[in-house]
Amino acid sequence: MNIGDHAPFFNLPSVDGKSYSLEDFSEKKILVVMFTCNHCPYVKAYEDRLISIQHDYLDRGVSLVAINSNDDQRVPEDNFENMVGRAKMKNFNFPYLRDKDQKIVTAYGARVTPEVYVFDSERRLRYHGRVDDSRDPQRVTTHELRGAVDSLLRGEEVLVAETAAFGCTIKWFL
Repeated sequence: MNIGDHAPFFNLPSVDGKSYSLEDFSEKKILVVMFTCNHCPYVKAYEDRLISIQHDYLDRGVSLVAINSNDDQRVPEDNFENMVGRAKMKNFNFPYLRDKDQKIVTAYGARVTPEVYVFDSERRLRYHGRVDDSRDPQRVTTHELRGAVDSLLRGEEVLVAETAAFGCTIKWFL
């Protein structure tokens, strides 16, 4: 999978009022696309870790991009207005985009939130799956997302290229 196959997600509205294109990230060594939302307790448990990851790797050429694809009619907490509020409240340091028609989540094949996709500088998929192995930060024993990013920054292959993501299911349109 190459990100070029999924570039349309950069035409989605962002909570910061900006419009992003793939070129905005062209200088980044690594791009992490993550499917997320507002309501899921798993996502809420991971938000601080994701903010920390972006903070720790920003100066090393890594950018995270969050996408909310949930049906906001079924889950009003996931509507755009609430996304804006959540991003401000949590002080997100990465773009948070709305995939209202679910075309991007369908193209990627994501099934849960949070679910991450890590692309290298040539925008080839190098890791897909979970952030780490526990919703509870005190019980984490493996850091798959950080491990994948560290390997790519060192110019190495990612040893574990895929893990089973866990969390809340994507809320599909009925």
